[in-house]
Amino acid sequence: MKIIPAIDILQGKVVRLTKGDPQNKIIYSDNPIEIAKEFEKEDVDRIHLVDLDATLRTGWNDNKNNKDIILKIIESIKVPVQVAGGIRSFEAINEIINGNVEKIVIGTLAYKQPNVFQQIPKEKLEKIIISIDQYNGIVMIDGWRQPSGFRVNEAMKLFMAKGIREFLLTTVERDGTLNGPDINMLSYASNIFGSKVIASGGISSLEDIIRVKNIGCSAVILGKSIYDGKIKLKQARAVA
Repeated sequence: MKIIPAIDILQGKVVRLTKGDPQNKIIYSDNPIEIAKEFEKEDVDRIHLVDLDATLRTGWNDNKNNKDIILKIIESIKVPVQVAGGIRSFEAINEIINGNVEKIVIGTLAYKQPNVFQQIPKEKLEKIIISIDQYNGIVMIDGWRQPSGFRVNEAMKLFMAKGIREFLLTTVERDGTLNGPDINMLSYASNIFGSKVIASGGISSLEDIIRVKNIGCSAVILGKSIYDGKIKLKQARAVA
């Protein structure tokens, strides 16, 4: 199972939000590039880069986002990265997917325009991860502020039919809380034949990492737990 630490960037700073609420944030660093280099030293499998400004405003090409910082991070490290946050146009997907990234995480756009993936060459589809940010079984979009109308299983089956197999599943109510992962939902999603599920939200201990590994998750996102010192990345790699 892959260990993927997250760097969530808001106004140029590394932050963690609780349940996706920008009013409930903790600032951990004003130097995202330095944090990425620290993760690189830990020999992690991949780094999850999230542009929260792009998520909460108009998207990847908004002039108030953190695109330049993310591109500098990618240039500065050799660890594979996956980019997320406000990627809401085919042009944005095309720009990122043809860049030096391993994966690109798509949320809102996928649910509003699911046919957008028909424009992407099949050999590039393996770079796509669909974000499933769920609240009471319903996928949330637009920065977790609006319901998409899709249930988790409906979303997964829709995108798997389009050739996409990888999903980042976050239970909104657990994100940033350190209250443990949503094992029931993660297990349900992992048991959908052919899916690869990245666990996110609530991870607080090595025991949590072992639990999501045992139910079949392909990777786990670590955020607040590493910034607060509850999990050491070397220990996480050892149990994964």
